[in-house]
Amino acid sequence: MMAKQYGHQPNIIYELFNEPDYETWPEVKAYSLEVIKAIRAHDPDNIILVGSPRWDQDIHLPAADPITGYDNLMYTMHFYAGTHKQWLRDRTDEAIQKGLPVFVSECAGMEASGDGPIDHAEWKAFADWMDTRKLSWVAWSVSDKKETCSVLEPAASSKGKWKDSVIKEWGELPASLLPDM
Repeated sequence: MMAKQYGHQPNIIYELFNEPDYETWPEVKAYSLEVIKAIRAHDPDNIILVGSPRWDQDIHLPAADPITGYDNLMYTMHFYAGTHKQWLRDRTDEAIQKGLPVFVSECAGMEASGDGPIDHAEWKAFADWMDTRKLSWVAWSVSDKKETCSVLEPAASSKGKWKDSVIKEWGELPASLLPDM
């Protein structure tokens, strides 16, 4: 439905399966192939993001057995700097070295629960790592929940144009990495 309605637009990114948890790579791959086929029937060009098992940390599995026969596929990796450390960067580097295109479609500086303290040193290590490898990434989460990963205070307007006073520390950190516009 989304491909049929929006596939003609040049700026669409499809994410097929956000954070497969206990599914195996063969299961995720089979599901992804079916959805990719349906998307490509309406949209031959836009990027499709394919998840990897164990909440997008088993990126080595699709690297060993990638989906073939389609263009513009990327594979997702997710990290939370307070939980995931050098091992995940190393694992992802190995996948990249095997030729797997990677997109970090969810990341944050605190624990994987979305709460707890921001691990500034690990966040910087991940941010530098993504920058060095020219990886695209999306920070989690533009919301106003009472958790560390929510970038907004509950007083934030749902219409945007936020003042600095309603942006939490986590909202400032990813933004500090963006180039000046």
